[in-house]
Amino acid sequence: MPEEDYVWLPREDVLTHEEMAGLTGYFTDLGVDRVRLTGGEPLLRRGLPRLIRLLLQNRRVTDIGLTTNGILLADQAEALYEAGLHRVTVSLDTLRPERFRQLTRRDEYSRVLEGIESVARAGFTGLKIDTVAIRGFNDDELVALIEFGKQVQAEVRFIEYMDVGGANEWSQQKVLSGAAMLTMLSEHYGTIEPIPERGAAPAQRYLLPDGTTFGIIPSTTTPFCATCDRSRVTADGMWYRCLYATTGTDLRKALRAGASDDEMRALLRTGWEGRRDRGAEERKALERDGLRVGGFIAIEKLRENPHLEMHARGG
Repeated sequence: MPEEDYVWLPREDVLTHEEMAGLTGYFTDLGVDRVRLTGGEPLLRRGLPRLIRLLLQNRRVTDIGLTTNGILLADQAEALYEAGLHRVTVSLDTLRPERFRQLTRRDEYSRVLEGIESVARAGFTGLKIDTVAIRGFNDDELVALIEFGKQVQAEVRFIEYMDVGGANEWSQQKVLSGAAMLTMLSEHYGTIEPIPERGAAPAQRYLLPDGTTFGIIPSTTTPFCATCDRSRVTADGMWYRCLYATTGTDLRKALRAGASDDEMRALLRTGWEGRRDRGAEERKALERDGLRVGGFIAIEKLRENPHLEMHARGG
């Protein structure tokens, strides 16, 4: 959960569904074909199935995914499936209710489990569970999470703890590396084989002896900036080319000022071709000088600027 006393986005600044679909159209004109609805928590947005239908009117969109904390999923899974959503990812960092309460400041663990169970009932396949692995917090649950994934027909992806924003109180000591995860899992399962298909995807996938697959996203210890092909548009139209970026491009301003289609496409093309973001690599480089010790941005700055925290720009 975010820290208290944030300055939240003014309602009038938030993009309408039509504006979101319109901006997506400009991106697909330039080659994008996959869209993910994330957050924050996207299921808080009213009329999300309508947005999915609008996006799918664009024939260039071949895949729409959703990342959710799962709390509201059971109530909406069927409507999302009927709207055409392709894939669901649920963020779940622990299987212990008391730890869940400590991490989220909410007693909603049972609702998340209901949400996960609702995915298959609605007709979805390919469920993924994203888990941020934190040393000293949930590093004793890696095996349990994979076994849980088997039960609910989900592939678990372990994410190294990233120093994005400030609410997560990141420190280097809390990082459980992908290599350490593999060692721990190998001690339980035996030989684990890598699956050579990563490409531009953030996760390296692995195969257990029984055929179970799982993934690791090692962005803290092994940055993949050079192959990253993702960018993010916030709910109010700020476009970031990197998860670590502190500045972005205000697409809402250009859109509402009446920029032509060609002008909007040129804005995107220029922004992407001029991209120099290497946020994870730059953070990794700080380790050499012993400067990577705390959060990426001071909490005071995060409270002043609602765009800088992870919950505002999506994972």
